[in-house]
Amino acid sequence: MFLKKPETIELIESHRSIRKFLDRPIEPDVLESILHAARWAPTSHNMQAYSVVIVKNPETKRKLSEVCGDQRYVRECPVFLVVCADFYKLRLASEMHGETLAVEELENVLVGSVDAALVAQNLLLGSRAYGLGGVMIGGIRNDAQAVGELLKLPEYVFPVMGMCLGYPDPDKEPWQKPRMPVQAVFHEETYHTEAVPAALTEYDEIMSDYYTRRTDGRRTSGWTEQLAAYISKPRRKELTEFIKKQGFNLK
Repeated sequence: MFLKKPETIELIESHRSIRKFLDRPIEPDVLESILHAARWAPTSHNMQAYSVVIVKNPETKRKLSEVCGDQRYVRECPVFLVVCADFYKLRLASEMHGETLAVEELENVLVGSVDAALVAQNLLLGSRAYGLGGVMIGGIRNDAQAVGELLKLPEYVFPVMGMCLGYPDPDKEPWQKPRMPVQAVFHEETYHTEAVPAALTEYDEIMSDYYTRRTDGRRTSGWTEQLAAYISKPRRKELTEFIKKQGFNLK
């Protein structure tokens, strides 16, 4: 029996990171609809431990693009969103009832980060439903201190990711990167380590072919080589100190 995929599934499976945008603003009512839809993301214990800073000012986008590693699409996109983990509101709630905000454990950093990631995915899916495109920007954490000062983030708030949004340039549609074989991702009942090596070997071949075709042979590396080099270097060591400075005095 042929299963017809719902439009939502097709939308999810057609994901591409969009970095080239038309010179067309996002209509205010469209953006408002996307933002309000994002609020219905799942959230741990109804904490809603996230906030979103909406950036349209060209100068602010320019400064943020520099922080993000001089990524031009941060300044070129019509709207740039900074999705934050936010316990500032929870601190106020605690004070209102004479309680102490206990955020010394890693759990709270994880809760805020997960809440932020869930709302970010809703933002992206909602945007795509309106024909927009976007790309997540992890580089917003390159200099969290500078981002915090620029956006006036209060205590107990830190940036998790940025997101460029806009109408995609149809003449610059990007390739879609293949995903890892399901054997390395889904495990029945328990984690099956024996299935992973073969899946990684298969994925190396897939990604090597992808990059070879995409770059006309200028790049031929597979996934494991690329990620082994990436993960071997410490990254954003200052981020831990910024998070502590923001009130998360981790033990």
